[in-house]
Amino acid sequence: MKKEGYYSTGELMKLAHITKKTIRYYDEHNILKPSYVDPATRTRFYTDDDLARLQQILLLKALGFSLSDIMEMTINASDTHFMMDSLNLQKKLVEDRIEQLQIVARTIQETTQLISDHKTVNWSNMLSLIHDLGMETSMKNQYQNASNISARIHLHTRYAHNRQSWFSWIRETAPFSAGIRVLEVGCGDGTFWKENLDTLPDNLVVVLSDISNGMLRDARRTLGADSSRFSFRTFDCETIPYGDESFDLVIANHVLFYCDDISAACAEIARVLKPGGTFLCSTYGQEHMKEISQLVSSFDDRIVLSSTKLYDRFGKENGRDILSPYFSRITWKQYEDFLTVPDPEPLISYILSCHGNQNQYILERYKEFSAFVKKQTDPSFHVTKDAGCFLCVK
Repeated sequence: MKKEGYYSTGELMKLAHITKKTIRYYDEHNILKPSYVDPATRTRFYTDDDLARLQQILLLKALGFSLSDIMEMTINASDTHFMMDSLNLQKKLVEDRIEQLQIVARTIQETTQLISDHKTVNWSNMLSLIHDLGMETSMKNQYQNASNISARIHLHTRYAHNRQSWFSWIRETAPFSAGIRVLEVGCGDGTFWKENLDTLPDNLVVVLSDISNGMLRDARRTLGADSSRFSFRTFDCETIPYGDESFDLVIANHVLFYCDDISAACAEIARVLKPGGTFLCSTYGQEHMKEISQLVSSFDDRIVLSSTKLYDRFGKENGRDILSPYFSRITWKQYEDFLTVPDPEPLISYILSCHGNQNQYILERYKEFSAFVKKQTDPSFHVTKDAGCFLCVK
C-alpha cells in the first residue's frame, strides 16, 4: 500500500531516471537508505529529502567521484564542509587533467611537425605521456592528503585563541633577512609563504620542496603570480639534491616526525646549511590535542586517531636529544594557544581527516557519532594545544 507523503521505489526510479537495481545497490551499500520500510511487506519508501540526496549522489558520480567517496561526502547533508572539501579536491584533479591534456596536445603537434619534416621522433617520450594520463589515482591520493591537511588547519585557524596565526608566528620566529637562501622541506600547499608574502624581506632565494608532486602543484597555484620568487623541487629530505653549505635557513614545519629516518634527515639538513645558519623545525608536545583522542576513545575504545604518536618519534620532549648530534645551539620556542570549539561539524571533519582507523568505526555509525560530538560541544569543547619549534644553529 502506498504510504502518504512518501515515494515508492518505482516512483523514485522515474523521478531520478535510474533503475531499481541501482536503488537497491545504493541501499545494500549504505549509500542511500529508505526513510521507511513497511515491517509487514518490507516495501521501501522514500521522502523528498531522500530524493534530494539521490540527486546529489548522481551528480557527484557524474563528476567522477567513486561510490566510497560519495558515501563519505554525503553522510550528513548539513555538514557542508565535507562537500566543499571534496568538490575542491575534484576541481584540483580536473585542473591537473586539463594541464596534462594541454601538454599532450602540444607534444602531438610537435611530433606531427617532426614527422612532416622527416625528423626523428622520440616515441618513448610519447609513451611516458600516455602513462602519465593514467595517474588519476595517485594524484587523488596526493590531493586527499592535502584535503585532510586543510581540514586540520581549518579547525586551528577558526577556533584558536591566539590571534597571531601559526604561520605568522613561524615567520616572526624564523631569522629572515634580505638576500638569504631558504629551503623549506615538506612545504605542503605553500600556505606559509602565501600568508607572509607581504612581510618577507627583499631578494630572498627560496626553494620549496615536498615529496608529493600534488602538494607542489598546489603550492604553485597558491602562490600564483608570486611563484616567480620561488623554485619548486620534488625530493625526500633524507636525500637533498644540493651541495654542502647551500642555505642560510632551512624550515621543516611539522615534517620531521614523518621521516622514515629522522637522523638521516637531520644530517642532510645540517650538511646543506651554512656555518652559523639556522634550522627551524616545528613539532608537538605530549599534551597536544589530547582531548580529541579522549573524545573518540569514549565513543569507541577501538578508535586510534594515529597508529603512531608523532611526538614520540620527534616531539618537544625528545627533540633536543635527536637534534643535538647535528647542531651546536638548540632553543625551544613555545606557541601559546588553545582551542574552544562550539560546533560539532569542524571537530568531526578534523577527526575524520586523521591517519588512524576512525573511519572504520565512525562512518557506519555517523548519526550516532554526530549526536555524541554535538553533546560534547554543548556549549563548547576545550582543546589543549602544545606546539612550538626548535631553532637550531649549525
